[in-house]
Amino acid sequence: MSTDADSRRQRDYVFVVNPNGANGRTGQQWKKMLPDLKSRLGKDCNIREALTSAPLHGVEIARKAVQDGAAAVIAVGGDGTLHEVLSGFFTDGKLVQPREARPGPRTALGLIPMGTGSDLARHFGWKSNDSHEAIDRLVKDQRRKIDVGRVQLPDDKIDRYFLSVASFHLSAKAGHIASMYKKFGNLCYVIGAIQAFMTHENKDLRMRKDGSQWTVIPQVTAACIGNSKYFGGGMKITPTADPFNGRLEMVTLTDFKWYDFILKLHTLYQGTHVHLDKVTTTSVQTLEVEDAENKSKGRDVYVQADGEQLGFLPAKFSVLPQELDFIL
Repeated sequence: MSTDADSRRQRDYVFVVNPNGANGRTGQQWKKMLPDLKSRLGKDCNIREALTSAPLHGVEIARKAVQDGAAAVIAVGGDGTLHEVLSGFFTDGKLVQPREARPGPRTALGLIPMGTGSDLARHFGWKSNDSHEAIDRLVKDQRRKIDVGRVQLPDDKIDRYFLSVASFHLSAKAGHIASMYKKFGNLCYVIGAIQAFMTHENKDLRMRKDGSQWTVIPQVTAACIGNSKYFGGGMKITPTADPFNGRLEMVTLTDFKWYDFILKLHTLYQGTHVHLDKVTTTSVQTLEVEDAENKSKGRDVYVQADGEQLGFLPAKFSVLPQELDFIL
């Protein structure tokens, strides 16, 4: 009878590294940890290094690794790298299948957090940039099936997936702007939010939850759909989200003014904003959103997932329950 170690010895662990992540620090940290990684894990598996060189390159690398029957694909970097690697596991809402049947468990997703935000790592209480802790997790190889969020945009050629939080309107626009200020660390998210508010207008949006009737939600400022708790470099935006319960937590902010944001910013980090009068929460499995005035409009309402700008409304968000093996 073969053991887990025997199975790993016959298969590959593919490490997808964004060498330019965190202003180049990810590449430097990866080089420093690689000898320790090979020493502790190399005897049980083949370590394959894959460096990304362009946007969405991580999707291609991860998809090929899964098709080749890798034991695991590990994202090395921040939430952006994880987002790309995760998307490589899926096509049309279903897991990519290996070309040939191989012994052992199916390909698992792993994470070595080295980015600016590292919000999924924060949800699990992991330390970002702690290579020893990350290697310990890979050596133990404890796997659990995790929920995956899915985003579908009519004009997008591929679906996108998330493990942390997707959002639309102000929060998504703020994330887009924040990506231009990554050199300031987590402060970039505050800068993004302030700049986004300068040209922001609350909008009436039509929403349909879990296939029910369409409802107009007036003066929406932002809405976040969480598979886990954090986004924006530590904002506890969906505080009761659980990536193992088969549902997404939705938090909607309505009729916020710029001064509301300034005065209530601290509550977003504490997760206490859900008790404010202008904030509502609900649990969903699917959510469809479009502009309330005209179905063809909404081009000024940003949509993002795991900090990555995806496009604009209309959009559909859904959850794939217990769909992916994740290394905890």
